[in-house]
This record gives sequence, structure tokens and C-alpha cells, in this order.
Amino acid sequence: MRIQTAIEDGERILKKNNIKTFRIDAEILMSTSIKKDRKYIFLNLNNKLCEESIKIFKKNIQKRSTGKPIAYIVGEKDFWKYSFKVREGVLIPRPDTELLIEEVLKLTKNKSNLNLLEIGIGSGCVLLSILKEKKNFYGTGVDLSKKCVELSKINAFNLGLRNRVKIFESDIDNFNHRKYDLIISNPPYINKIKLKYLEKDVKNFEPILALNGGLDGMSVIRKVINKSSELIKKNGILVLEIAFNQKNKVVKLLEQKGFYINKVLKDLANNDRCIICTKR
Repeated sequence: MRIQTAIEDGERILKKNNIKTFRIDAEILMSTSIKKDRKYIFLNLNNKLCEESIKIFKKNIQKRSTGKPIAYIVGEKDFWKYSFKVREGVLIPRPDTELLIEEVLKLTKNKSNLNLLEIGIGSGCVLLSILKEKKNFYGTGVDLSKKCVELSKINAFNLGLRNRVKIFESDIDNFNHRKYDLIISNPPYINKIKLKYLEKDVKNFEPILALNGGLDGMSVIRKVINKSSELIKKNGILVLEIAFNQKNKVVKLLEQKGFYINKVLKDLANNDRCIICTKR
């Protein structure tokens, strides 16, 4: 079977199973199956595949047809300028979250030797991306999930950052290591009742722990704000990702805990997505 024929067969299967990105997904899965980049595929569409490559490709297409996210199948996801290992049980990095990186780099443009904390480190994509850009920053990550802690440590090693980051498995309520110059968090903020309405790629495969914000979507955000007010230095900066409809409630909580609101950033869809604030 030729590469092009296999890809077309894969596209048909994915399209039949209502996978919207059927074309690009089939190309990515072919790339993974034969361990070549997509450029190679486009230049060699008439090449014949060996039986093992066909078997792997068909297996991956079947997985994707069930709605399993492409990142879990290939085991990695590009974020910011880097490639991060991902696995089931750990939230897949989102493009909108790159807003946090951009803003932190702006805020710390002329800063050096800062100590950063990420509450809910997940795959490590946010904190590790910042540390790669800022060679004299040091980071600490904390997460409830053992899988997240293990994976973020792997990503830190792969990016050559293990000497500048410490990662702990802990509930943030029990975390009291030091005071930080800057705290970042992308906490679960989806209303528990609305979880069932998420796309099947998300609700059936990604970790509920990383999505469920409680009955009002604010339960984890409250914990993050309360604990950040204790762990942050005076004039320290808190960068917090929120849901599109939470701005007013979150701003009120922050102000009650002594934070001054610097700005609210909008995401790629022009929704409120990130609050930047300073501890008074």
C-alpha cells in the first residue's frame, strides 16, 4: 500500500466518525507511524509502506476514531517553542495558555534571579517554557497528581532544566516552602455540571481533576488565591488563568486578599482569559 492510499483510507475512517480534523490527523498519524516528518510524507506519497507501518497506522487511526486526542496517541504536544511529552492522565497543553508565557516574559523583561511557583504544574509546559526563556530564573512546581509530577520531571530533564526546577506532589493547602516573586496558575475552572457538555475528545479522555472547578467553577480558584496571598512576596505578581465568564467574581476575591488588578488579558477568541495582579 502506498503512503497516499493509506492516508486517504485513514481520512475516510476519521471523517465517518465525525473527527473534524480528519485530514491533518491522518497525516500526523502517518508521520508517527513511519517516524518521518510531514514534509517527507508530502514528497514521498507514492512510496510503499511496509506491513508493520500499515499495522501501526491503522491501529492509530482506530484510536483517533474513538475521539482519543491526537496528542495522547503520538505522546507529545508542541507548546510555545518546545515539544512536551504528554500522556493520559495529564491535561494536554492549549494554545490559549501561551498567553501566560507572553505576559510573564513582558512583566519580567528586565528582571533577574526571580523565584517562580506554578500551582498545578501539569505537564510543566508553562513553567518550563518560561525557565527556558529566562536563564537565571528558578522554578517550583506543585501538583496533586502523581502522573503530572512524574511527567513534568521528565519534561524538565528533556529540556535541560532539572537543576533549576523543583517539583512536588502536594495539595497546595499543605505547601509552605518559601515566598515567591511570581506565581502562575491555570487551575480547573469548569463548572461541574457543564463537564458533560465538553467535546468527547476532552470529557472522555482528559483528566477530570484538571477540569472540574466544582459546582460554580470557582472552588479551586479560591484555594489558589487564598494560598497565593500567603506564598507571594509583597509586590509579587500573580498570573491566573480563568474561564471567560469568571472575571468579576475572581477580581472580587483577589481584591479581598490584597491584590491589585493590573490587567485582564483576552484569549484568541477575544474572551477574558488571564488576570495579572500584584500583591500589595
